[in-house]
This record gives sequence, structure tokens and C-alpha cells, in this order.
Amino acid sequence: MYPVFFEVPNWFPFLGGQPITSFGVFMLLAFLTAGYVLRAELRRVGEDPEKAWDFVFMAVVGGILGAKGYYILLNWPRLLDDPAGLVFSRGGLVWYGGFLLATALVIWEIRRQKLPVPAVADLMAPALALAYGVGRMGCFLVGDDWGLPTDSALGVRFPRGTPSSSVQNIEQMFGVTVDPALVEKYGQVVPVHPTQLYEVGISTLIFFLLWRIRDHGHRKGWLFLLWLVLAGLERFAVEFLRAKDDRFFGVLTVAQIISLGIVAFGLAGLLRIRGTEATAEAA
Repeated sequence: MYPVFFEVPNWFPFLGGQPITSFGVFMLLAFLTAGYVLRAELRRVGEDPEKAWDFVFMAVVGGILGAKGYYILLNWPRLLDDPAGLVFSRGGLVWYGGFLLATALVIWEIRRQKLPVPAVADLMAPALALAYGVGRMGCFLVGDDWGLPTDSALGVRFPRGTPSSSVQNIEQMFGVTVDPALVEKYGQVVPVHPTQLYEVGISTLIFFLLWRIRDHGHRKGWLFLLWLVLAGLERFAVEFLRAKDDRFFGVLTVAQIISLGIVAFGLAGLLRIRGTEATAEAA
């Protein structure tokens, strides 16, 4: 794993001595990926491609603030013990929190520029799918968001993860009992499902699907709603393999409950706007 790519030289103003983490680098690449894909789509439909960066800026602000806010809500007892440490820590970002606030700010920016929200949302769908996969690559390199212990060929050990995939962390942090046979075979750091890579692969496939059908004849907003359904199903499925401590709903995590809500919203929207753009205009 490569949690830290390099450290900024001490002589560098303000940032001297600070580590440049793989998570931070890939989060930046995720936003840039979204921007360039959306830029190409805006140009394709005859809109100013530079507007893509206005939407990306809103996504950055909403994504970081929302992701941190959601993390604080999930870990509110720690807020009383160390408020500054929790709020200003480099880590502690939850994707769904960032997605919800970023969506609100991006919709506000679309309306401010007097553009049709459903049409622009369709242009954003492929960009969101690919950017999510890029961001999850950062999670893999930093050793975060890994899955349950496994002895399969896909298993990956995270000795320097955040946290490491040690038996102690798996059992004490996530309440998962590690098979003694795994401990005997691998020692105190056992292989786990690389759920980050599963999400990278599935999200990339979703991107190619959406990119291929982006010239659909359905009503505006259809492609974005389809992405919501696919992204929600992807996260719901992968969560079963995640090492999590928030299974407050039986076997389901908080993220899975949110995923089901997103899938339901997407399906309801698809049913509501079913039909082609031509039939909508005729009506």
C-alpha cells in the first residue's frame, strides 16, 4: 500500500513537512476526472464546456463539507472528547454525506446558470460513475474501507492500512470473529476482501454502459436516474463484504439503507418519466 506518496520539503511555504497522501491525490483526480468528462459532454450538446468547472467547484465544497459532516454525525460521541481532532482531522470522510450536500449545491448552481436540471444531470451521470471509481482507488492505496477476512485469491493484506487489517482491529473495531485458521496461516495481519477494488471495477463498468447509451431517446433525466439505481445497487451489494461497525438494521449497514432509498428514488423517477422525449413533447 502507498498511504503517503511523499512529503512536501520543509522549505516549502505553509505546507512544508506535510504528507501528500494517496487518498488526497486520488480525491483530486476524481474531481478532475468528473470535470473533464462533463466538459466533453457540455461541448457535445453545444453548451459552454468551461461551465463544468463551476459545477466541479460546488461539488468539491459540498463533497468535502458533507462527507466530514456525515462522519461527525456517525462518530458524535468522539466530538465531546476531542472536537478539534475530529473536525480537522485529514481523514474521516463519508461518501454519501458528501454526495448529498454536493448534489444540493450543484443543483443550485445549475439553476443559477438558468440551465435545465434534468438535461445537465444526464450529462453528469457518466462523469459521476467514473469519478467514483477513481476516488475508490485512493481508498485502496491508503488502506481504508476494506472488507471482511478471506482466504480467497482476491484477498489483500493491509499492514499499513487506515486501519491495518490486523486481527485485533477486525475483532475489536468491527466485531467480526477472525477464523483461527487464517491467523495460523497469515499471522496477525490477515487478508481481507479489497472492496475498494470491487467498487472501482463495477463503477468503471457502469461508466462504460452510461457512456455508450448517453444518446438515449428517453426523456431528460433518465440517464441520471439510471445511474442512481445502478450506483445504489452496487454500493448495497458491496457493503455485504465490507468490515463495518454500523450494522444497526440487522445485517444491513447505514450505507445500505441509504442505498435502498437512492435505488427507490431512482426507480420511482424512471417510472414517472417513462417514455421517449418525442412522446413527452407530443403530450
